[in-house]
Amino acid sequence: MGQRMQAAGGCLIAVVGAGAGLAVWAANSRGRFQRFERGPDWSVLYAELPLMVLGGTAAALGLWALGSRAVGRRVRARR
Repeated sequence: MGQRMQAAGGCLIAVVGAGAGLAVWAANSRGRFQRFERGPDWSVLYAELPLMVLGGTAAALGLWALGSRAVGRRVRARR
């Protein structure tokens, strides 16, 4: 696989991971944002949202790195 293809794959995986983190955060954000008989909890936006997006990106890139390493070993073994 060429370097440009690997770079494009890494960027695509990072975007997918960020989207997955955002989807996991959005699944129950309304319930966490408006606590029972209290005002809005702004930590949901400024702490949980960035952490979920960054965590999803990091997890996806970590899996991509492990996968590309395994594919690289298979290609080298065939030579």
